[in-house]
Amino acid sequence: MNSNQKVALVLGGIKGIGKAIGLDLLRRGTRVAATWFDWPESLAAMRSDFADTGTDHMIERIDLLDTDAISGLAKRITDRFGRLDILINNIERGGWPVVHGRYTREQWDLEMATTLRAKQWVFEAVLPHLKASGDGAVVNLSSIAGIVGRCGPASYLFNEGYAAANRGISLLTDTWARLGAPQVRVNELMLGIFETRHGPETRGWALLTEAQRQAIVDHTLLAGIGRVEDVVRAIRFLLDDAPFMTGSVIRLDGGYPLGGDPVASMPNGVV
Repeated sequence: MNSNQKVALVLGGIKGIGKAIGLDLLRRGTRVAATWFDWPESLAAMRSDFADTGTDHMIERIDLLDTDAISGLAKRITDRFGRLDILINNIERGGWPVVHGRYTREQWDLEMATTLRAKQWVFEAVLPHLKASGDGAVVNLSSIAGIVGRCGPASYLFNEGYAAANRGISLLTDTWARLGAPQVRVNELMLGIFETRHGPETRGWALLTEAQRQAIVDHTLLAGIGRVEDVVRAIRFLLDDAPFMTGSVIRLDGGYPLGGDPVASMPNGVV
């Protein structure tokens, strides 16, 4: 996908992974509509950094839990830019067990509404525009919580609702790939532990003991924490270099789901 003249909607673009993706798209000439709702203290830096790219963009504050507001967002984007080619579905809410403890009904409902419902409503609102592009692309960002659940060292990071919602994202990816074809490719980038997502730059990480943090690293085959730049490169691949890929899930997790079970030495056998 040639980024020039394309238009991308990046959800959750105010900081961290979402902001980095938005900036990379802008620097490569893609016009960007980026949304935000929380963390107003990061808004000035977002505006400044986006403006420094010199590429046309819009920044919208919207509560994506208000499903009635989503169609208006899609209209404002297409009124401004005349088209929409890319959706980066980077919106989620996950309560860390170490932060929130046991679920309340309110926390459960918030996670499901943000991680699943908002994605669905946004996709439905923008799909006609992505199809009209003729070369549309959707990337759903999800978490390995959907395959590891609340177990092992990640028990302090992933709770059951967050894990269930992320498994649900993979089902949305399958269905949307069918709905979008052949004009729109829909793929999923499933993330492990990253600097700004369950990692050292988050509130929950600071609540873990040093032993608990080290256990997470030790469980990761590549013995480290993912960097935001790793995500940006993977997004770039999915948008620019995977024209025959749709309905696929790429795991970017350093091998965390495979950790904890070493391969035994090969026995001599008896024959």
